[in-house]
Formats: sequence, structure tokens, C-alpha cells
Amino acid sequence: MATILIIEDNENMRLLMEARLKNLYTIYLCENGKTALDFLEKKEVDMLLIDVMMPVMDGFEFLKQLRSLGNQTPAIMVTAKSKIDDKKIAFDLGIDDYLTKPIDFDELKFRIKAVLRRSKISSEKQIKIGSLTVDYDSFSLIKDDLTITLTQKEFLLLYKLLSYPNVIFTKEQLLNSIWGLDSESDEATIRTHTNRLREKTALFPEFELVTIRGIGYKAVIKEKS
Repeated sequence: MATILIIEDNENMRLLMEARLKNLYTIYLCENGKTALDFLEKKEVDMLLIDVMMPVMDGFEFLKQLRSLGNQTPAIMVTAKSKIDDKKIAFDLGIDDYLTKPIDFDELKFRIKAVLRRSKISSEKQIKIGSLTVDYDSFSLIKDDLTITLTQKEFLLLYKLLSYPNVIFTKEQLLNSIWGLDSESDEATIRTHTNRLREKTALFPEFELVTIRGIGYKAVIKEKS
């Protein structure tokens, strides 16, 4: 069972979150960022749920210090602060997802599941779709006796899309993520690489790369067998 540390100063909210999640996960509780840092010096967890407005050390400062220590534990910010500037700060500091209060616990549960899934992909450096393995270390797609090796940029583009199935990425997001902010590559580069990927992966029916006209691209999982 995955472990989650809830960092929340409101006792009623802490206990409510624990009650709604404890049947699915092992839950630990801390009342502010300072006690959470102390806790994480002694114990590792699989996921953090972090409030922002807390005494002693708020969620932003906690996340800043945590990431500066090299701790990349997946984290979701759960807060009443809903302004885009607050979200930007959180994502710049290294948050994985952001949910505003009041909490819809069904939404929180599927966001936790999604973040834990992406974390597993990141640590194992493989994506498995049925009998297909997308292997990061070799830049290859492997299924039974068939192996297709891609160029680095082709693979990174495919891996990004498959890590977030059904999520639409804009062309700008993909350029910045794969080629870097300082790259002189343009939207035509994304289009060319996507077309090459479709040709090279035509023998794999497990997924499809879909163009969203005027926006960008997404990967759709077609089958898992």
C-alpha cells in the first residue's frame, strides 16, 4: 500500500483527508512544513499532499527547501489559493499537481493515482502497455521479437506523450520540454517528428498519436493486449 504524508494545519481537514484516504493508502499527518521536513528526515513516503497557508513554515517554503535537498517525492498542492500566480509559484518550485479547496475527494483520488503512476514510470524508466515495453534506457519499443529503436528526440517526444495518455500538449510545451527553451526549433520540428513516429510505430496498435488541430498532440491508448 502506498504511503502519503498529509501536511495541513487545520486539524479537522487533516482528519477528514485521512478518513477519506486511509482505506486506499497508509496515511501520515503533519501540521506544518517544519514538522514535515523533520518527519521526512526519518521516513520516506510515496506522496505528499501539501497545504499552502500554514504557520511556522508554509507550503511554498516547505516545497522549496524539500526540492533543494534533492527530495523529489511526488507532491500535490491542496489549497484554497486559486490564483494563477500561486499555481505558477507551486509548479516552478516542483509541485506535480495542484488542487484547490473545497476538495472533491473523488477528484483528489484520481489525481493521486495519476501522479503515483507517473512517478512509477519515472523511477522504472519504462512504460508498459500490454506486451509492449517502451524502454527509456535504449530508446526502444519492444514487443515479443520486434524491437524498434528511435532517435533521441523521437523517443523523448513519444515518451512524454505516453506518460500522460489523453493529455493534450501544446506544440510550445513539447518544444520547451524536449528541445529546450533556447532551441531555435519551431512547430514544424514537432510535426516532422510526430509524422516519423507514426511511420516507425505503425506496427504497434497499442497506441495512437493524435493531432489536435491548432493546439498540439496527445497519445491515446488503443488496447492493452
